[in-house]
Formats: sequence, structure tokens, C-alpha cells
Amino acid sequence: MSATTASSTTAPTVRGAGDALEPTRRGHGPRSSPLSRVAFTVLLVVLTAVFVGPLLWMFLTSFKTPDGATSIPPSLFPSPATADGYRPLLDTSSQTPVIRWFLNSLLAGVANSVIVTATAALAAYALARLDFPGKRVVFGVIIATLFVPGFVFLIPNYLIVNSLGWLDTLWAVILPSAGGAFGVFFLRQFFSSLPMELEEAAEIDGANRWQTFIRVVLPLSKPGISTLLVLSFLTNYNDFLWPVFVLFSPSTLTLPAGLSILQGAFTINYPVVMAGAVIASVPAIVLFILAQRNIVEGVARSGLKG
Repeated sequence: MSATTASSTTAPTVRGAGDALEPTRRGHGPRSSPLSRVAFTVLLVVLTAVFVGPLLWMFLTSFKTPDGATSIPPSLFPSPATADGYRPLLDTSSQTPVIRWFLNSLLAGVANSVIVTATAALAAYALARLDFPGKRVVFGVIIATLFVPGFVFLIPNYLIVNSLGWLDTLWAVILPSAGGAFGVFFLRQFFSSLPMELEEAAEIDGANRWQTFIRVVLPLSKPGISTLLVLSFLTNYNDFLWPVFVLFSPSTLTLPAGLSILQGAFTINYPVVMAGAVIASVPAIVLFILAQRNIVEGVARSGLKG
């Protein structure tokens, strides 16, 4: 009697508590009105069209004929569809070796991102964990360089590259931007968010500062490291102005600089230009899709502690 009575009296209480906690457990907040949901959906559709529309237009135009790409009124879909815009780009014997430019861009982007990340990690760890005179001043000077426009360094960098004999070589694209201040600031914020107790435990186990950095800090910083690698690669891969300054031969051009010569002096073959843009955008899109989770985590954790 007592057990039955107890179960019959407590069960409604438990179900009531569960029902009360259910919205919080599912992450539901206050219900929004139908009008606000419709407005939010319309906003998402508009933003999607703004960001995806140019990519879709570029992709479809690359399969149009030259007349179809400039027809009035413009049409979204190619009619007839043709891949003629890709043929001169994939012909290795043509004057526009897009495959060579593509490989040059990949090589320069990978080399630059590795060097940027390695130098930034060492400098950021010193600023985040080591105590030395003038550390705050050094960090302030590094941050101050972020506010200097990049074109200010064009002439000094050009004179340095010329004096070193690196003009018209990929070294001129890889090395001048290998010491960026953003990477130091980004990784310094990330290293500062790591628990100090982990490094102290490694030191108690006999690890020196370098071993702690290699075996403890870097493995824990994979999201931040991979984020900086991706951002550095995309910055170097998409750079147009600096390669145009220092690269001259068709065989040494990077892809953004090479695509600029696809435009004629008086006419523009839009399907060919758009086909080159499609080829150029593939690595950036694939890299972002593969690394988007690490990018989000790396950016979020770098802002936990300033």
C-alpha cells in the first residue's frame, strides 16, 4: 500500500519536472513569432543569394559561348553549353599555361603558410609564456604594425628582393610575407588560453622549455595552428598585387597574376576568364570545407583570454 501510494504520488512530480526542464534541455528559448521566423528566413535567403550568386554565375558562364556570355538580356544558364572555355587553359602548349600557374600558386602558398606558422608559433610562445624585459613593448610594436597599410611596404620589399636577386622567382612571393604580425597575435592569444598547469606538470617530469613547447603546447594547439595554416595559405594563394610586381615570365607567374593576362587589350573572352576563375577557386573551397571545424574552434579559443 505504501509503495504503491508513493509511486503514484511521486511519478506525476517527476514527469512535471521533466516537462519543465525539456525546453531548456533541447536548447529552446522563448518562442519567436511567425513573422520574425519568416523575416529571418527571408534574410538567410537574401544573404545566401548574395554570397553564392557570384560563384554560381561564374561557374555557369564558364560553360557559355562568347556570344552567350555577353547576350542582352543576360541568361543564367548556358545555351548551348560548351566546355570550350576550359580547353585553352588546359593546353600545356598554349601561351596561357594555367596548370603551371596553378602549381606555382600551390607551391608558394604551402611554403609560405608553413614558414609563417613556424615563425609565428615561436614568437607567440615567447610572448605568451616567457618573461623578459620589454615584452609588452615588443608585443605593442607587433600589434601596431597591423594598422600599417600593406601597400606601404611595396617599394621597400621590392628593393630588398631586387638586391637579393629574387625577382621573377617564387622566392619573391614566398619569403617577404613570411613574418606577419597577425599570426603572432593570433597564436599568442591561443597559447594564453591553454592551462598553465599542463606545462608545469611537464617541467616537473623533467621536460625543458623546448620539449614542453614541442610535446605539450603544439599538440594542444592543433585548431589554432591549422587555422593559421589555412588563413596564410589563402592569403598567399589569392594575392594579386605583389606577384604582378615581382613576376614577369609566363612560366613563373602565379594563378591570380596569370589570369589577368587572359583579358585582351580590346576584347574579353568571358568564358575563358570565368573558367580560369573556377579553377582558381577550387583549392580555396576544398580547403575551407575540410578545415572549417578547426577554423571555428581555433578562432573561438583564441578569444578566450586576452
